Amino acid sequence: MRLALGISYNGHGYLGWQSQPNGQTIQDKLEAALQEFATIPVHTLCAGRTDTGVHGLMQVVHLDTDIDREPFSWVRGTNRFLPPDIAVQWAQPVPDTFHARASAVARRYTYILLESAVRPSLEHGKVGWVFRPLDLQAMQSASQHLLGEHDFSSFRASGCQALSPVKTLYRIDISRRGPYWRFDFEGSAFLHHMIRNIMGCLVYIGQGLHPASWMAEVLAARNRDAAAPTFSPDGLYFAGPVYAPEWELPTDTPAFQWLP
Repeated sequence: MRLALGISYNGHGYLGWQSQPNGQTIQDKLEAALQEFATIPVHTLCAGRTDTGVHGLMQVVHLDTDIDREPFSWVRGTNRFLPPDIAVQWAQPVPDTFHARASAVARRYTYILLESAVRPSLEHGKVGWVFRPLDLQAMQSASQHLLGEHDFSSFRASGCQALSPVKTLYRIDISRRGPYWRFDFEGSAFLHHMIRNIMGCLVYIGQGLHPASWMAEVLAARNRDAAAPTFSPDGLYFAGPVYAPEWELPTDTPAFQWLP
């Protein structure tokens, strides 16, 4: 039987999603909890890896098992063995043809940014931070240059393992509530550090260090050196994959409600 799980996590204290020998990753903690619950080793495949310090609002994984238990048992049983900053939100049987990564038709990320003269304290690790005022219209104009299919080499980390730098960005929405800025991204897939490198450029433009047209120049350069420095991971959230309706998987992200 193939089972899909929806996972949320605070990534601040972890070295990203992907399993590592030291065991301090989200995948390591999840698989250890699943093994405690199932009493046998369990391997998971995720919809999209996240880096050190990046959070997950609705990571989706799948696993194969011969254990026949009700979905709510997988949720409650696994959560019993997880640390408090990682939680299974739902579990659902899926056809054997479902693949958490390959079946996704799009992926969504959100970045939360605090604009304040003083660095964050209560929100430490949960929001990015800028102390200079940002210009909404400039950032919105700049983001339009990125929509559609492009070679995003200028926003690609040197260690990126993607086979191609060509990706499609479907939307970038930018909004503000009080001192908090929210940036929503949806695309076919994302390169390593792509969102954080785009954020670095948007912040430069928002602060008036470059005009909105500079984003088009960075994109056309296809060279990482043309872009701004990689922005902080603190405010970055993997909002989850998008699947075709026929998989009948949950689409809501309950953990999203607290965000501005």
